[in-house]
Amino acid sequence: MIKSMTGYGRVEALCDGRNIVVEAKSVNHRFLEIALRLPAALYPLELEYKKKIGERFKRGRIDVSIRLEGEGAEASRVQLNMDIAREYFAVLTRLKDEFGISEPVRLKNLVSFRDIFTPPAESELGAEFLGVVEKTLHEALSMLANMRQGEGIALFSDMQMRLEAIRDTMEKIRMRAPQVVLEYQKRLAERIKELTGGLELDAARLAQEVAVMADRCDITEEIVRMQSHITQFEALLQSEEAEGRKIDFLLQEMNREINTIGSKGNDAEIARQVIEAKSELGKLREQAQNIE
Repeated sequence: MIKSMTGYGRVEALCDGRNIVVEAKSVNHRFLEIALRLPAALYPLELEYKKKIGERFKRGRIDVSIRLEGEGAEASRVQLNMDIAREYFAVLTRLKDEFGISEPVRLKNLVSFRDIFTPPAESELGAEFLGVVEKTLHEALSMLANMRQGEGIALFSDMQMRLEAIRDTMEKIRMRAPQVVLEYQKRLAERIKELTGGLELDAARLAQEVAVMADRCDITEEIVRMQSHITQFEALLQSEEAEGRKIDFLLQEMNREINTIGSKGNDAEIARQVIEAKSELGKLREQAQNIE
């Protein structure tokens, strides 16, 4: 069954006095793109978490954030070592005086010395706490996946309805196609009589002209292929491996067939039905952009 690429999931859990908040959302994307935001204490697990996310989804931009809130959740702040900063300032001032440099020592000169700053210490997280984080992440991803699946059900119903409309349209075109040749034969016979003043027609010559026209306007092959594409489309929607890329390709083929029918049909009624079919195909393409 098809799945949408849009969804949202949010789960909270409490452990060791800290609140673990995991938010996961996804939007349309041609490929799978994962954006993960973590607190500093969880940076070592970034690749592992991305791997778990990648195992759940095939397509779409997945944004996941993990936050730790509450007592002890914030890492210690960046510390400034003023003693080292003063020493650097003094050395830079001496160099400036020694070489007669008029430019003053600026803040941008000092911040380039990284040892002036002490980075925040990473808090130690126990195995039990990390287990709760992973469980919360799993639940948020499941919520996201369920919402994508629910959206997929709505997409499935809409696309089935539009495929049925296209199938009906193709049946009307199939029924109309033989009439086009008969009407052409009748119009051609009447036109020849009008131009020749009612003289007897050469039946063989008339049949030849009609045969040429019938061959040029024959859309049987396109109708058969279009019906085959519709059947494949329906099977793909219901398969376990329904993929948006395959559906995109199938829609391109269907659009090509209906355009050919429109150019070869040579009939106002067929042209009207082609417009109806292309309208439904356009709506299908819009929906297909959101399929995983």
